[in-house]
Amino acid sequence: MEGNRPRSLRFRSDGTFTIVQFTDLHLHDNREANERTLALMAQVLESEQPDFAVLTGDIIAGRSCSDPATTFLEAVRPLEERAVPWAAVFGNHDDEGTASREELLAAQRLCRYGLTQRGPAQIAGVGNFTLDVHSSKGSDDAAAVLYFLDSGSYAPEGVGGYAWIQPSQVEWFRRTAGAKGARPGLVFFHIPLPEYETLWQTGDCLGSKHEPVCCPRVNSGLFLAMLEAGTIRGVFVGHDHVNDFEGDHFGIRLCYGRAGGYGTYGREGFPRGARVIRLHERAGDFETWLRLDDGSRVERRTLSPPARA
Repeated sequence: MEGNRPRSLRFRSDGTFTIVQFTDLHLHDNREANERTLALMAQVLESEQPDFAVLTGDIIAGRSCSDPATTFLEAVRPLEERAVPWAAVFGNHDDEGTASREELLAAQRLCRYGLTQRGPAQIAGVGNFTLDVHSSKGSDDAAAVLYFLDSGSYAPEGVGGYAWIQPSQVEWFRRTAGAKGARPGLVFFHIPLPEYETLWQTGDCLGSKHEPVCCPRVNSGLFLAMLEAGTIRGVFVGHDHVNDFEGDHFGIRLCYGRAGGYGTYGREGFPRGARVIRLHERAGDFETWLRLDDGSRVERRTLSPPARA
């Protein structure tokens, strides 16, 4: 229950910390599709044995859920059953049904291993917060920082498209990153930044792009804030189900997750899966790969022509 939280996140004795990113699960009132999605999650967790998991939005398709909060709890069942600490950020579809973001957050707070926080009430969004990953040496000092942001849903009428990270959130990030000092950080949210499209156009990326980068039409400056912080190593998003490319953009690695939901659109020949991130305490950096629904592991270590739409 809420008062019975897992111990703090910590690097293993070998200096590694492994995260599984699940994204765009889209659970709803389709039992068969849900069971396939949950089976994929279980398979990935058994294969990777992670220290932590992040759900980067559209965890449920709220509009198609008769009981959104209960469906949300079903989505995290594979994590709770395996005692894997986890946190979530919201996407544009989670709260389209009868449950608001606040109500879905309240449901998460019932979970033993859920670490999602509401974040400051005075800034935009629900779920802007950080989690520290402590040193393997037993110190209470943070050796790395995980940042979570609510990327919103839809832009105001007159602009159209998807929401952008609001100025109050960007300012919160600046202050928070400044307070965290030199500790390396990873950032998680749902809707990709415009810089993902810029990265793709450079060609300096690995992986596939089978649909447009559905980013905001307005650039509110979060990437610049991360660049100026000088400590952010990677950014992880979802939203676009059949994109999974990654690449270095001015020293920050921009990564798509791999969509895992069977109750939503996909692409033939593009299996569902999850992204795995392994942080290294000593180097302050990470490696990443994909784990697919057939159990295979996809590593991309050398630059090659990515699969274009």
